[in-house]
Amino acid sequence: MTRALGKDSNCSIARSLDVLGDSWILLIIREAMLANSTRFQEFRAALGIAPNILAKRLALLVDEGLMERRTYQEPGVRAREEYVLTEAGRSLSVVIAALATWGRTYRPRSAGTSPRFASEDSGLVAQLAFVTEDGSQVPPSRLTARRTDDAVVDRAS
Repeated sequence: MTRALGKDSNCSIARSLDVLGDSWILLIIREAMLANSTRFQEFRAALGIAPNILAKRLALLVDEGLMERRTYQEPGVRAREEYVLTEAGRSLSVVIAALATWGRTYRPRSAGTSPRFASEDSGLVAQLAFVTEDGSQVPPSRLTARRTDDAVVDRAS
């Protein structure tokens, strides 16, 4: 699905959207992350997605390294494939959390649901936040952003 998005296809956001720009992709990742879905039929049932579209999106996720395909076999049934998030796929939890936060704030629904992320070790609820080098939280309304070369950003991290 490689394509040039806009004038600045070197931009990290454009490179990310090259893979994540289809809404089905993020919904598949959501199901894998929140419902521990790994099987084709689980994704299909949860999302109501057409099988041909699901097959294409799962193949893309595997090709891009966000999921890996593993063979499983239940007794008496033919071998099948399941789809498991890789480290790259699991790291999208920040993206899923940010989308959920934005949706709760700017697209509220009385019967809406949202993921709650917690530390696997302590069970403490984790909050999404921008934090400066000295540990101070910065609200989104107080942020500025500027285009910066990836190498410069990586050195500062």
